[in-house]
Amino acid sequence: MAKKYGILNVSVSVIFKIFLLIGNLLVRRYLIQCIGNEINGLNSLYISILDFLSVTELGIGTAITFCMYRPIVKGELDKVSALYGLFTKIYLIISAVITLAGLGVMFFLPVLAKGYALKNSELYLTFFLMLISVVITYLFASKTSLLNAYKNNYITTAISSSGQLLQFLLQIIVLIYTKSFFWFLICRVLSSLLQWGVTEIVARVKYNPIIKNKQKIDPETKKEVTKNVKAMFMHKIGNMLVNTADSVIISAFIGVIVLGKYTNYTIIVSALTGVLMLFFTPLTSVIGHLCIEEDKSAVKKYLNFFHTFNFILGTVFFLGYYGIIDNLVNICFKSNEELELVKSVSFIITLNYFIQFMRQATMLFRDATGTFYNDRWKPLFEGLLNIGLSIGFVYLFGYLFGEDFAVVGVIVATIITNLTICHIVEPHVLYKYALGDKPTKYYIRNYLYIVAFAAALVVLHFCMQSYQSEWKELLVNGCIAVAIAVIPCTAAILTDRDFRHHIKNVLLKIKKKFRKQKEETPS
Repeated sequence: MAKKYGILNVSVSVIFKIFLLIGNLLVRRYLIQCIGNEINGLNSLYISILDFLSVTELGIGTAITFCMYRPIVKGELDKVSALYGLFTKIYLIISAVITLAGLGVMFFLPVLAKGYALKNSELYLTFFLMLISVVITYLFASKTSLLNAYKNNYITTAISSSGQLLQFLLQIIVLIYTKSFFWFLICRVLSSLLQWGVTEIVARVKYNPIIKNKQKIDPETKKEVTKNVKAMFMHKIGNMLVNTADSVIISAFIGVIVLGKYTNYTIIVSALTGVLMLFFTPLTSVIGHLCIEEDKSAVKKYLNFFHTFNFILGTVFFLGYYGIIDNLVNICFKSNEELELVKSVSFIITLNYFIQFMRQATMLFRDATGTFYNDRWKPLFEGLLNIGLSIGFVYLFGYLFGEDFAVVGVIVATIITNLTICHIVEPHVLYKYALGDKPTKYYIRNYLYIVAFAAALVVLHFCMQSYQSEWKELLVNGCIAVAIAVIPCTAAILTDRDFRHHIKNVLLKIKKKFRKQKEETPS
């Protein structure tokens, strides 16, 4: 049954992920064509600010949902109801806090939206609509988590994704016929209201006894929730300070037009990276069982396998991304405005996302072994260092190389933060608390992988071709990127015995299965 739910949840996620990616690209294309890249940048700024404010959620949803698993399995419905009640109350408070914080931020919008030429009243009104659309989602968050705790992720994914797809459709229609950012955001509000209504109905139909049952949380569970919340709070703070702060800094110090161009590049890589993540995140429970059933030496071999797999997947994808991204931006967001960034920016964006992606193997095993609590302070230092370096490098790179390179400074700050904190602390914690070993060999292999990718990226940069046709250039450079990726990937496979061992075992099992089916098939 667990396997059935796992396959169903992953399948629904993958299908909707693809449709949402296409829908998001289409909406951004029409937004740029019908209203302009300035509004595109403003929309990206609003999203970043609200992501920043959502830190008040503190990871409470993840912590309480995690605590629901055990009582659900044991049939302790009163405990589930108590957790649900706690979750509902907390999220009402959070929605109020985000509303007040958002209203406070509104007064600073003219400063944050550098280069936006229209009236401040339009800034306030449009940001308020975006704020309302986000606050609404917190009003039914407890029911979404209740459904997820019962392994109904496919239902909540279908509801949220269908709501977003309807939102995209309405937004495209509105952009074509009204060219209004106001009505564009009204569509977002309507989508949130629709998702709220459907989630309420589904949750009450399936789990009405739990929703109606009023129970108080016991001290032991409250202590467990508090511990998990502390860890998740630190991770959420760090993630927000790294990923969200970059966009706010670019807008405030460089301008919303540059932010619009920048997000055209990052929205594609973020969406596609989300698909690649499905090779890792659904395996957390499987790896968790392996870590319990197998000895530590076997677990380390599995980690080595996934680390090399992480490198191969990242090398092929991100070299391909760099080879085609400029053409892809022009094709997807075709506009009279100049949307391309200078090549050094797309180069550094590619390198940054690859370095972040190379953490996936470690994070998979960290979550599976429950060691995320042990590095809870890491994200806070990571985020503060990133903000400090980003602001400093904006001025430094702009002064040394010109305004076009100021955005490079922000991304370089994130790269330095990842290399000096994340890629050191996360493996250390995993090896120390879960594997009982030193991560020296892991460090050497990991940094060699990053250097190998950077070298391949430089080679690709000088091998890329230029043509009049966007499609021809995209196809040729994409093929060159894949051809170059073969070299470091082959080298990684040849030097990793554990990777070859596991691949060989998988192939032998497939061969054995086909042979058995052939023998059972009547002649």
